[in-house]
Amino acid sequence: MKTFAFVDASNLFYGGVKSLGWKIDYQKLFTYLQRKYGVEKILYFGGVEIYNFSYNYLENEVVPIEDLRGHLTNLLKLENSRFSDARILLLERHLSRVNFYRKLKGFGYELYLKPVKSYPDDEGNVKRKANCDVDMAFYLMKEKDNFGRAVILSGDGDFLPVLKFLGREGKEIFVLARGRRTAKEIRQFAAGNFRDFEYLKYLLKFDKKEM
Repeated sequence: MKTFAFVDASNLFYGGVKSLGWKIDYQKLFTYLQRKYGVEKILYFGGVEIYNFSYNYLENEVVPIEDLRGHLTNLLKLENSRFSDARILLLERHLSRVNFYRKLKGFGYELYLKPVKSYPDDEGNVKRKANCDVDMAFYLMKEKDNFGRAVILSGDGDFLPVLKFLGREGKEIFVLARGRRTAKEIRQFAAGNFRDFEYLKYLLKFDKKEM
């Protein structure tokens, strides 16, 4: 039985270290999913800042990470005199994020990255979001004939209709998510196949001493 894993980064890891309380070692996570569940493919869905990078939604399914890295590097190298210190710091932070994604790709993750979009909320504050729920649901359906078991790294209740359908199709579904951020209906659906991600700290925590 082939097993695929689907990672909803914005739901599972929202807030990063401040929210989770510890830093994830993504190489350990990759190895854990392989050994525990026999995962053969891990699809990772997340957002990335592109800073006017030429990206065509109609021609591309994902942001080309190497091209984006070149774009951000050139901005810092050739045009940093036009930016404030705060702007340069922000660019460096987003370039660091791109390099993080390159590491994930090197570990073996399949990246499905969307540009982060900015929009004003009801109070006029600028919010940034890259909602990947539809993309992940699409690939769950697109790949359904290629796996017999799926490990879902998300507690988002919006996935329930897709997971119920896959269950009726005979697919075995495991949900690996943060207990306090997991929708009640997702926990009820997964039942004994639910695993609280936060209890895996001793297995998946990033340890600088191991570097």
